[in-house]
This record gives sequence, C-alpha cells and structure tokens, in this order.
Amino acid sequence: MIQDFVADASMDINKQEWLKVEKWMTGSPAYITKERTLKEAGEKMLDNHIDFLPVLDESRRPMGVVTLYEVFRHLAVGRAGASLLEDCLAEQPIILPADSLIDISSQRGRYFLVVNEKGQLTGTLTRHDMEKAFRHYIETSNQKRHAAEALAVILETAYEGIAVVDEQAKILEFNEAYSRFTGIPREEAIGKQVQEVIDNTNLHNTVRTGMTERGVVQYIQGEAMIVHRIPIWKEDRLVGAIGMLIFEGVGEVYRIYEKLRRNVHEPQSVQKSVSASPQGGRLTSLDQIIGKSTSISIIKQLVRRVSKTDATILISGESGTGKELFAQSVHQLSGRSQGPFISLNCGAVPEQLFESELFGYEAGAFTGANREGKPGKFELAQNGTLFLDEIGEMPLLMQTKLLRVLQEKEVERVGGTKKYKINTRIIAATNRDLKAMVEAGKFRKDLYYRIQVIELTVPPLRERPEDIPLLLSHYMNEICNKYRLPPKTMTKDVMAVLSRRHWEGNVRELINVLEKLLILVEGDTIEVKHLAFLGEDKEKTPTASHENNQARLMDNVKAQEKHLIEKVLAESGGNKTRAAKELGIHRTTLYQKMKKYHIDD
Repeated sequence: MIQDFVADASMDINKQEWLKVEKWMTGSPAYITKERTLKEAGEKMLDNHIDFLPVLDESRRPMGVVTLYEVFRHLAVGRAGASLLEDCLAEQPIILPADSLIDISSQRGRYFLVVNEKGQLTGTLTRHDMEKAFRHYIETSNQKRHAAEALAVILETAYEGIAVVDEQAKILEFNEAYSRFTGIPREEAIGKQVQEVIDNTNLHNTVRTGMTERGVVQYIQGEAMIVHRIPIWKEDRLVGAIGMLIFEGVGEVYRIYEKLRRNVHEPQSVQKSVSASPQGGRLTSLDQIIGKSTSISIIKQLVRRVSKTDATILISGESGTGKELFAQSVHQLSGRSQGPFISLNCGAVPEQLFESELFGYEAGAFTGANREGKPGKFELAQNGTLFLDEIGEMPLLMQTKLLRVLQEKEVERVGGTKKYKINTRIIAATNRDLKAMVEAGKFRKDLYYRIQVIELTVPPLRERPEDIPLLLSHYMNEICNKYRLPPKTMTKDVMAVLSRRHWEGNVRELINVLEKLLILVEGDTIEVKHLAFLGEDKEKTPTASHENNQARLMDNVKAQEKHLIEKVLAESGGNKTRAAKELGIHRTTLYQKMKKYHIDD
C-alpha cells in the first residue's frame, strides 16, 4: 500500500511539493555546540519548550542530538557539567529540505536533522511533524482513496502505537507498533471491543463522554505508559476516538525525578521556562493556547512571524477571547522573553492616576504619594514588553502623552525633572472599534496608526465551534483541580449542546458555565437534564450565519498577512531571500503568497 501511495504521489506534482520536508520542518531551530555542557543544554531546552537539541560542530554541521531525558539521567548521577559528547549524543537521520516525507518515513529515528547544500543545519523535523503532515493531507484531500492510503501510511510508519475505535468502542484500526507492544496481531484486534484488547483502557469512555485526555498515565501489561485519548467529532456527532501510546515508559522518569528531589538542595541551576508576570504567575506560551481551528492556526502563524520584530502590535477582539494570552505569547517568542511582561488595564485606572501609573512619580510629587516615589509601568517594563489592555478606554489627554513617549522613546516621572530612555515593546489590545472612535474624535488618529503597525484579530468563540470540545475538556480538569472536586465527565449529548451554544461571553463565559455545572452537579457525570442549572429555557444558538462569520474572518486574516508581506518586502528593499527569512517562511512560499495576493515583484 505504501508503494502505491508513493507511485500516486510521484505522478502528482502538487502533492510532491506538499510532501516536501521544507513545508513541515521547523526552520532556524535552537541548537547547541559540542563544547557546551549538559546543564547548558537542559536550560536551553526548558527555555525553548523543546525536548531535544541538535548538537553542531564548529562549522554548524550536525553531529547528533541530545534529549531532555538524557540530561535528566546524567543530572541524576551528578554529571551536570559533563560534555555533550559523553554517553549522551544520539545520531539521527540527516535529510534535505527537498526530500519527500514518503521517502524518509521508513527511516528509523524520532528526530530528523535538515541540512542545506553545505551540510549545515537549517531545520529539524520530528515524527510528530510527519504525522501531522499526513493527517493534514487526509483532512484536505478531495479524493477518499488517497486519504485512506495516507492514513495507512501514518499507521504503518508511526513510532507511537495508535488504535482507532468507533462509537461503539470497537477497534477499527490497530497499527503495527501497538501490535508489537501488546503481542496481539492486528487482525485479531480489529472488530473487538477495545477493553478486550488494551489493558486499563479508557477509550470506551472517551466515545461516551467526548472528553480529550492528553499525557495521562496508563498501566499496560504492568508498565506505566503515557497515552493520549482524542475523540473524533463529525458535524456535532461523536463518531469514534483515537488512542495514542507514547513509547517512553514513565517509571524511570519518576525514579530520576525522585533522586533529583532528594539530592538537589539548592535549585539555583533550574531556569524558569517562561517569564514571570509582575504578580509572580506564569505567562502563557503559544502552544498552550487551545485551538485547532483554521482561524486560530492562522493567528498563531502570524504571531510567530511578528514576534521576531519589535513592531508595535494591536490585538483586537471581543471581551473574553483571550487577547492577553496572545500578547504573552508574542513576548515569549520575542528577543525580549528574558525581560519583564508588564500589563496595565486602561479601563481600570482612574483618569487622575493614569499619568503616575504609566510614568511613575518622584517622592512628594503629590499629597499621599509614596515617600520614596514609585516607578511607572514603562520603567518596570524596561527591556521587556508593556501590554496596554483596553487601550480604547484611555483618556484623550493621556493618549497625547503616550504618543509623545512612543515618538521620543523617553519618559519623565510625575514631579520629576529628569528624562530616561525607554527600551520597551508596546502591545495594545481593545474590544472596541478604534477606527470608528477615530472618526468620532474619541481616539487620536496619529496614536491609532502608531500602535496599529501590525493588527491581530482574535476570533470570537462562536466562529470557531470546532475548538469548543477541546476547551471544555481542558477547563473541566482545571476547574475540578481548582475547587478540589472529584474528576467529572459529561455525556456526548451535553458536549454537542454546548458546542452549538452561542457563547456571547466567549471563553470567559464558557469557564463560568463549566464552574456552575461542576459545582452544582453532585454525580460524576453531567447530563442534559443538568443544563437547567444554567437558568436557560433552551440552548443558545448562533444568531448569525457561521459561514458568513468565517468568511469575514478569513478575509480579515488574509488582509493582515498581505499587509505584513508588503511591509517586510519594503523594509528589505525587495530582497526576497531576506524577506522570506524575516517572515520565517521558505522563499518558494513567499513567491506563492506574492502571487496569491497579487503583490508586484
């Protein structure tokens, strides 16, 4: 079957282009050089939220990879300063950007190192990236035969064990990797109830509740394994589930962790994996933002691109859509990630205190002032990011002063005589139509164009209904932990009703509804009858056409992308290679987008 798929793909030039490594690899990846230590490698992996690092020689040629698992293993025996080349460097396949995913899928290894014509590292590719590529092909293919064959490739070549069940929890697919682990032949597993084949499985409950479970521990044949359980939805109907077995037993990881906990007294070497907020909390990274819809995926792509620059960003969207999460993600991906992320809600500051909040004040500046003075938000955000939430609520007088600061890059405290230079990136957010406010004279036009260099529009929840089951699953677990409630589930009928609901308050309303249900329902399962607790006579349904909303959203996103490409091309003087590098895409992709948006060469 793989041979037939390869033959078909070789006859279709478009599919050949789609299957190239360069389309799915991670470009300009983090790496480490061979003379560095394990401790430095571990810190870098934590900072970049990755579990492996390519190791390069002095010519930037890859020598292999070091994994987070190996770092933990060596730290456990007190070898934090050991060289990367001592017992932990693992060789991995070397591939080219033009290689086909089909051709390399049979090679062994979890990580692939992508090199250019000089043999220098230019990207990385993982098994997960390959499987995501094949899954994407299935979703977008208009030919069912090709989709079925691509699925077969995934199942046959996947490093992880994969089982697929229907809505009755009967096994539809059982790949070779799962078969090898369990010792049960695929032909014997197909058609049986999943409980009869897989020890301690919960997939039969997944198709009953529609709840996603990621990274949970399951004991199979007496060994602790990490598994994912993902429901399959089709037009508001739960039609099955996928179970994925990660072949990395967690027993030894637990033992290493316990040994580290006993032996390490001063955790000074442990670096923060994310920057801290002023309140001491953790910031959200882009991969923590829940959603697989097209609109959210496109916004994430734009965030990755604009984060590389210091351009001022305006994030627009309704209340409760998560604008601050995207602002934190921009900060995390930028070169300022080691600096502070300071947030100010402009709608919560009294007008008379605005100037002192933003710019700070000197000792004795006014009655009741702190005797030692107080730094403002700009000062606190030095070398970092200042997030101005609900900027549409800022008084006109403060808009004028803010504009002057953005132009002059200098701030003076209230009651002070000395100006100091600022080095701060500004990200603003609003749930109001600033353009209409400009026309009405309620927002300065010059400030609007100053903060709207790049605009990101976060879609409301009603325009991405496919993300609702993921959000419900995530926040159910989070809320149960928050209130120390026993784990609860909901029936697939409840999941379907809530997925169709018109969420006027967006994610914030979704969390509120879940809190009510989880606290008020006494049993361990939320059923349709319990929706009466919400105080509604009938479920809320969308008042506008979902298709029209999606179309408007896509037009908005495309306009943002075209504007960004034109801006970067202008800044690079028309140099396509430099512009593509700045945008974080391949030069071929840049040409395709220029053609798509009719951008003159």
